[in-house]
Amino acid sequence: MPVKRGKVADSGLVKLKESLASGSLETVYIFHGEESYLREFYLSEMKKNLAGSFESFNYHKLEGKTLTVQLLTEAVEAMPMMSQRTMVQVADWDLFKLGEDQRKALTALLEDFPPYCCLVLVYDQLAYKPNKTYKKLCAALDAHVRTVKFEEQSQNEILKWVSRRFKAAGHSIDVPTAEHLLFTCGSLMNGLIPEIGKIAAYAKGERITKADIDAVAAPVLEAQVFEMTNAVSKGNFDRASEVLGALLKLQEEPFMLLALIGKELRKLRTARIALDAGRDKFWLMEQWNMRSDYPARLLLDNARRVSRGWCARAVERCCDVDVRIKSVGGVDGANELKLLLMELAQGARV
Repeated sequence: MPVKRGKVADSGLVKLKESLASGSLETVYIFHGEESYLREFYLSEMKKNLAGSFESFNYHKLEGKTLTVQLLTEAVEAMPMMSQRTMVQVADWDLFKLGEDQRKALTALLEDFPPYCCLVLVYDQLAYKPNKTYKKLCAALDAHVRTVKFEEQSQNEILKWVSRRFKAAGHSIDVPTAEHLLFTCGSLMNGLIPEIGKIAAYAKGERITKADIDAVAAPVLEAQVFEMTNAVSKGNFDRASEVLGALLKLQEEPFMLLALIGKELRKLRTARIALDAGRDKFWLMEQWNMRSDYPARLLLDNARRVSRGWCARAVERCCDVDVRIKSVGGVDGANELKLLLMELAQGARV
């Protein structure tokens, strides 16, 4: 039977795991957050737990775009067949854009929800943004709904998961190489799964290497921007231009790329300040809210090649180019970026 409790705790995922393990799932959940792999995993586990072998009778999936509280009520009040409970899953229903009558009806439903149903409101394409203006609805959500935010897992958890995935594919991977994979491909499981599959299929040896990753993995945008700034800090304009050209072919907007380059150069400047002040990687991680020390180590290594003055000038020039692109008509943003990278690379060689 569902568990009755008060205000939603911060440990939504922990509570969900406990409820699944004990067979005591609650009545209403809100699932949101960027880690879609975990979200889909737990939705599948809940469906198996609740609907049993009579899924066509005990599991109902609704689209939020055209949903009314009346239609939802019909679904949640449908009695289970050959099972103790049912599951209703709703996709992207914006609760805070409902009319007043619908909000009142939803509040009443939440306050007297059928104990034999488990409702899961899933936010995927739509962001979940509670509007505290609607006090009664928010109070009902706080009192009767368990909110679960699926976020990137901790560094230790994701490293263990990566190791298990490669092991299942007949390979092993050490921690430094796995850290390189996360830096290159990001830490979201849904994005890592196809990359791990490609790397495992490509690798000739049992142990995955950094070269295996670099050969076939598709780097995330942030990793490519890091490669650009890494190249200019070495004075290697050709490599920086090559990466920029590839991104422009993918239709990445110059002003967005400039913003990311500027952010990476500010990180590099902070790393140079850390070196000059005798600070370590942990201080740098704290300044930029880094979850892993791997990018901090890379930044400190890069910062050793450039002066504090070069870093300050690089950040200043990014601001200048940003103003020029946004305020001067007819400016070719792609060309401005190339000129900026050339200037920075030349300055780094001085």
